[in-house]
Amino acid sequence: MRTEFGGRCVEYDRPRIMGILNVTPDSFSDGGVLMDVRSAVRRAFEIEDQGADVLDIGGESTRPGSSPVGAAEEMRRIIPLLREVAPSIGIPVSVDTMKTEVAAACLEAGAHIINDVNGLRAEGMAELAASSGAPVVIVHVHGNPGTTHSSCMEGDAVGTVSAFLKERAEAAMDAGIRRDRIILDPGIGFGKTPDQNIEILQSSSLFSHGFPVLSGSSRKRFLGTLFPGMDRELASVRAARMAVDSGAAMVRVHDVALTRRVLRTM
Repeated sequence: MRTEFGGRCVEYDRPRIMGILNVTPDSFSDGGVLMDVRSAVRRAFEIEDQGADVLDIGGESTRPGSSPVGAAEEMRRIIPLLREVAPSIGIPVSVDTMKTEVAAACLEAGAHIINDVNGLRAEGMAELAASSGAPVVIVHVHGNPGTTHSSCMEGDAVGTVSAFLKERAEAAMDAGIRRDRIILDPGIGFGKTPDQNIEILQSSSLFSHGFPVLSGSSRKRFLGTLFPGMDRELASVRAARMAVDSGAAMVRVHDVALTRRVLRTM
């Protein structure tokens, strides 16, 4: 398998790493740290230098209890950074957004990928990806993104997530998105119990349906259940290794350097 990102091709002959860069005041683990554009630009190139294969920029927090952000504010946070980084960075740039208006503006500013926690369900999002040729990350979320931390799934989590991702991938292709531009993400931490998150983490291959699977568990609260007493960063790296062992093609992480060192031993 491989994915084409704006003329660049990522092969999955080895585990790939998506490095996280949040420009939000309230993200659950690093909010407020990189609100200054210059600091964020420096961090973007550090993520590249540390060995990330993709840079993922987010302007709206998904932490428990976070307040929704309007499209104008989200663009105010992301667009200046994109304009500084996209022309010269040597890796594809992803934008983490669920809003079609924001995704369109970010693609125009140089982003290559739409990472959509709403599973391409916003009006016009799939059509935007198809017309622009941008690859998409389709993320499973239980309910609506704003309520994922107050309502958890019941029953067969793996089966439900797998069926959702299969349906959304088919809808994406029906909208005109090429198969080699679709990545599936089971949405660890979004409307799942700790035990469900662990089960999903250990079942990455069951979500593939012939597409690359992205797994993102970095710094999430369920890691305290999986690895009691362990430092959250070390737990994140252990979880990334577990995801790859179970079939994930790419992991989304904060600590790129440490994750890369661990995955290179595979």
